[in-house]
Amino acid sequence: MSTDWTQTAGKMADLQRQGLVEYPQKPRKDPLLVGAAIFGAIFFVFCLIQLNFDYYKIFQGTLKFIASFAMMLPPNVSDWKEILLAGLVTLQVAIVGTVLAVISAFFLSFLAAENVSPRTAWFFKGLGSFLRAVPTLVWALIFIVAVGLGPFPGILAICVHAVGMLIKVFSQSIEEVDEGALEAMRATGAGWLQIMAQAVIPNVFTSFMAWSVFRLEIDIGEAVILGAVGAGGIGWEISNAMRAYEFDTVGFVALVIFIMVFSVEFFSNRLKIKIRRRG
Repeated sequence: MSTDWTQTAGKMADLQRQGLVEYPQKPRKDPLLVGAAIFGAIFFVFCLIQLNFDYYKIFQGTLKFIASFAMMLPPNVSDWKEILLAGLVTLQVAIVGTVLAVISAFFLSFLAAENVSPRTAWFFKGLGSFLRAVPTLVWALIFIVAVGLGPFPGILAICVHAVGMLIKVFSQSIEEVDEGALEAMRATGAGWLQIMAQAVIPNVFTSFMAWSVFRLEIDIGEAVILGAVGAGGIGWEISNAMRAYEFDTVGFVALVIFIMVFSVEFFSNRLKIKIRRRG
């Protein structure tokens, strides 16, 4: 066996010297990527030094954080009705904001896809970048000033930021549609709306659904945070309990948030599995 392998290797070496066989060369390292990796590592170390962390205080704070869990037990369930109603408000804010964002991004994404709307893609992609570049919390503060406290500014903040993200992912899904299918539809004389309805939407529907469900998961967490700044919901309850040092109430609120987020994530994962199987 070893003799045959040696003879074969010798023949291949002779063929390579004659230029009849070429071995694939190892891919060269991209200097840009190597430079970016080196710069990133150096900048990370620089940030650690520049921020001047007090690691002893961090250690002490970690111990206090762990010890604070003992103060949350047993949870105080005396205000369970108010807390559950606040949790329902948070869920409603997330669902309404996400649904409005999905509807808006659905139409705008077709105008942001370069393969189907090359003339308007640059504008709507830029619009989406701007909307998602501003954090949801900042949008909430802006809308609180405009329309006052309550769930409505939270809905608007979630909707605006979600539109920015969904325009990007929806338009990318549209741009991944096979160009051959689009050309075939154009060759038959189909108009723009017919191409979208018959060639694009059937191909991107599964992807759109998966991204929408994923965004809902994100928006539930966003709605909890926004409640702490005046958008209502369970975030406001946990903020009030923390200010009053009612850690047992905080424990119950945290438990409700966990159950709510876990339940939505569980059902959304089941839905995504079904969507993938159908796709």
